[in-house]
Amino acid sequence: MDITAFLNLMVILIPFLLITAVFSKLTVLELNLPPKNATAKQQDKIKLQLELVIRENTFDIQDANLGIIKRFARTAENTNWKAFTDILLEIKTRFPDEKDITLLLDKKVQYKTLIAVMDRVRYADIIQFTSVETVELFPNISIGDAPVLNTPVTASKTVRYLK
Repeated sequence: MDITAFLNLMVILIPFLLITAVFSKLTVLELNLPPKNATAKQQDKIKLQLELVIRENTFDIQDANLGIIKRFARTAENTNWKAFTDILLEIKTRFPDEKDITLLLDKKVQYKTLIAVMDRVRYADIIQFTSVETVELFPNISIGDAPVLNTPVTASKTVRYLK
């Protein structure tokens, strides 16, 4: 019985299968849940869960627990990035250890708007006398879908500020 053809096939198949097996990975999402016996002292601390809801005509900076902090009007061509950066700097000074922000996007928001917002949320340039200093704001960014609104959003409303 001639098995030369079968051996040639195995010589080709075995390295191919070994090479492709390396590329399959198992993705694990880590969740940090509070322990069962968490004390009330840990819950008394103010924990900021900063969210930025990006809509077609507005930016809503909000806390997931407290609600809207500030609402900015914007258009596709014109966004007041200075005021946007100033409010993020104010939040960062009140919560200096916070590094997380969640960007919630409306379906009508363009990709270039998302990239511009991500650049502005991570770092800010502050002018100090004769030099420009780069300050880290919120480098850990998560992305999600914005909640659907039943009523149209007006840019003049500011519901609640951080205290």
